[in-house]
Amino acid sequence: MAGIAIIGGTGLTSLTDLEITGREIMQSPYGEPSGPLTRGKLMGKEVLFLPRHGYGHTIPPHKVNYRANIAVLKEAGAEKIIAVNAVGGIAADMQPGKLVIPDQIIDYTYSRLHTYFEDGLDDVVHIDFTHPYCESLREQIITVANNKGIEVLTRATYAATQGPRLETTAEIDRLDRDGCHLVGMTGMPEAALARELELCYASISVVANMAAGRGAGEITMEEIEANLVSGMKQVRNLLEQVIPVL
Repeated sequence: MAGIAIIGGTGLTSLTDLEITGREIMQSPYGEPSGPLTRGKLMGKEVLFLPRHGYGHTIPPHKVNYRANIAVLKEAGAEKIIAVNAVGGIAADMQPGKLVIPDQIIDYTYSRLHTYFEDGLDDVVHIDFTHPYCESLREQIITVANNKGIEVLTRATYAATQGPRLETTAEIDRLDRDGCHLVGMTGMPEAALARELELCYASISVVANMAAGRGAGEITMEEIEANLVSGMKQVRNLLEQVIPVL
């Protein structure tokens, strides 16, 4: 049984070196996940892989069934989840192509189904979310990156916005004032749902562009896609180094 799961984000709908052993269509009490669950071996270690936006990258961030995705990974035996997120850089050091292992998050999303604890409860449930990412998993990723000479930024606050549109300059200025260093559309409720199911969850965030007003001119999809080509190559390299030691 694979205890390690990878959730692929924009630019990572497959893993080149993943030896696929099977694909499984799974259902959950919360509806259908983003696609069939891929089982395989990466560097000799059993892993689960699920692309957040579907294998054809057709599901926008506000329409992702986060509850179903996390639930089926748990049912399939996942204990640790590494999520890959494409983000915009707000802070000056969050430049395109950089890999970031965020340690905090602020949720600006709305109208997303964001919890498992809604109906049929014996008691109201509150999870502790002081540290939204699993610190032990973060430390493992960072240690491996340092040992292998892979540059990662180790502290950042991720601003989770609704999407699918990109933000205005004024909105990014607000996020900056709030203390955010990165902005993305998929960090929540994914992280909180993993915590509710007692899964160890961490993110490898890839800076795809400078956020609105932080770069030169308008943001284009061509720019984002170009930066993700090199960024995801680094992610794959990091995953290949991290997975064997988990």
